[in-house]
Amino acid sequence: MGLPPLARAIGFVLTADIERTRAFYRDVLGLRLLSEDAFAAVFDCHGMVLRLTTVEGHVPHPHTVLGWQVDDLATTMADLRARGVTFSIYPGFGLDAEGVWSLPGSTVRICRFNDPEGNGLSLTQA
Repeated sequence: MGLPPLARAIGFVLTADIERTRAFYRDVLGLRLLSEDAFAAVFDCHGMVLRLTTVEGHVPHPHTVLGWQVDDLATTMADLRARGVTFSIYPGFGLDAEGVWSLPGSTVRICRFNDPEGNGLSLTQA
């Protein structure tokens, strides 16, 4: 049978500094904090539950752990920049000056940034 048809996805992002990272997801990204306990800060991630979970000594991985599809990448990036977000630019990866990679032969555009913990986040316009 697999997962029930109405099973909702839950995402997990790890952090060693819950105070600083919680503020970023709430105040910079604008996610609504649903609850908090000794184990996690729980957010409404626009339909998906996101658990920001404390792990002592957490070291972020170099890959993207969470991303959002947006309708207008340039406007979303400008809004996040105004809130202090810096977008990642990787030399040699074909990114434009703003840090956007365009999928060759497509209208898909992707950018990447980090939360205060160093977890990789992304935005995609398709």
